[in-house]
Amino acid sequence: MLEESEHGKWTVSSSDESEDGQADCEKPSTSLPQQDKSSGPHYPCSEARKAAHKRKYSPLEFHSGNSPSEVLPDPKRISQEGLGWCLSSSDEEEDCKGEKKRGDAAATSVRPEEDCAHKEIANDELPLNHKSADLSEKVQDTWDLLDGGNPFRFFLTKVKGIKSKYNRGALHIKDILSPLFGTLVSSAQFNYCIDVEWLIKQYPEEFRNKPLLVVHGEKRESKADLHDQAKPYKNVCLCQAKLDIAFGTHHTKMMLLCYEEGLRVVIHTSNLIEDDWYQKTQGIWLSPLYPKLPPGTLGSAGESRTNFKSDLITYLMSYKSPALSEWVEIIKQHDLSETSVYLVGSTPGRYQNNEKEKWGHLKLRKLLKDHAAQVPDEDSWPVIGQFSSIGSMGTNQSKWLCSEFRQSLVTLGNSAKSLTNQEIPINLIYPTVDDVRQSLEGYPAGGSLPYSIQTAQKQLWLHSYFHKWSAEISGRSHAMPHIKTYMRVSPDFQKVAWFLVTSANLSKAAWGALEKSGAQLMIRSYELGVLFLPSEFGLDTGYFQVKENLLSDEPALSFPVPYDLPPEKYEGKDRPWIWNIPYTRAPDTHGNMWVPK
Repeated sequence: MLEESEHGKWTVSSSDESEDGQADCEKPSTSLPQQDKSSGPHYPCSEARKAAHKRKYSPLEFHSGNSPSEVLPDPKRISQEGLGWCLSSSDEEEDCKGEKKRGDAAATSVRPEEDCAHKEIANDELPLNHKSADLSEKVQDTWDLLDGGNPFRFFLTKVKGIKSKYNRGALHIKDILSPLFGTLVSSAQFNYCIDVEWLIKQYPEEFRNKPLLVVHGEKRESKADLHDQAKPYKNVCLCQAKLDIAFGTHHTKMMLLCYEEGLRVVIHTSNLIEDDWYQKTQGIWLSPLYPKLPPGTLGSAGESRTNFKSDLITYLMSYKSPALSEWVEIIKQHDLSETSVYLVGSTPGRYQNNEKEKWGHLKLRKLLKDHAAQVPDEDSWPVIGQFSSIGSMGTNQSKWLCSEFRQSLVTLGNSAKSLTNQEIPINLIYPTVDDVRQSLEGYPAGGSLPYSIQTAQKQLWLHSYFHKWSAEISGRSHAMPHIKTYMRVSPDFQKVAWFLVTSANLSKAAWGALEKSGAQLMIRSYELGVLFLPSEFGLDTGYFQVKENLLSDEPALSFPVPYDLPPEKYEGKDRPWIWNIPYTRAPDTHGNMWVPK
């Protein structure tokens, strides 16, 4: 049976479900034939990413004489008057699923290790094949960086094609997995889209045979494809996260790195595919190195003021997986007391009573109520949400966005007023068509921004909240965001009451939606993020100052918001990027048009 959701279409059968409905560790099957990589991607990806891959390697060159009617492959079109949108018959997913593997030329061209140093290049010099564009700089620079100047441990990923100064202090996945961070014993990778072959190559050669647990949400054919990917690697074990509620995804992006010297947790926003670490804006929280507790210490020891250890264990236990129970035991053996962030997770289920406050936007609400401080004139402090995908919000703002979701985001301390005030502004940041067109990747960057026309035209009211993507402060205005962030800012945008970086996009599936007159919270997907509160960094003001220059070192406790404030509201002809309609009236940075089908 074909099912459809905000995350796409797939065939539903009963053959994929285990009898007990629990996630478990699976060794890759050895019975599947090897896929011909030249025929397509060797890992699952969305229709939006497939379209981006197609247009990247079979581009349609822009000519001034072109008109949409000349290039549309499908004559069935539904025009939306006044919006400049054209509805094609393609009705695919809104959420990101990893991009296809590079074509034959890309697959056969790998730059030698000695050529890995980052080089600054202009937009018009960007190579189409970035298979060889390794962004990992000298790891000693990264080690020096972590040894001091970043108290928040919040990083961006390196971006090819921007000025090198904006990549100082940024990380590539090879930096994170560097032996300078620790002598790896084993690791676990939680993610949404996974290219196993590419992932293995990101580990230093001496660690590539260490035990690796890959936690995923693939089903049926996609699950079989993932098994096929992992088949050559005897050290790789697969753990399927069960998604028992329709249309849910395993969207969490986390690394657990067990070293001889201790343990490290990495919570980030990038899929485990090459393109997500190349020319996109992504976020990373990288924990301190957690030392082992003395033998015989109770597992409850080594807790932080933020309850991070307990919350992480609770999150992992929600998978009901023996393989992850082993990681729970590893975590119990380590001292996580130096953690300064709070964990905000989502896990599929329907929750009532006290369970409701463990997950999703109600978890964020509880943390803000219990640990955030009230600020003067808080009613005038806007909420900012920034994301790369959008679910169905309902027929108007009162259905979810400006009711239960805003109620959670505007909570500050025990103020009853902040819980009920409906006038607090919400600024939503999502790229325009021109943002994508003028990006480093050009139109194909829109494959990672899978907002569909079918969803968009049902919620035109939402677009009045939209603001453009601009990140001059981090040199990333032309690196399209796959990062997701939420925060509460002062009216002058100089102060931040809290900041959250997460995998969760703007959707009820990710954050949860109340049911049964508010008695029950229903969540469809796995998500994970970390919350920064001023009180955990020694500030009693109730806010961080916004860092005015990300390249400066002072003041140490000003927060490095990675994009420009205040955000600029859509105006005039600005339209949100919609992936499954054509854009043929203006060329992108590579001189091409966008015709997804």
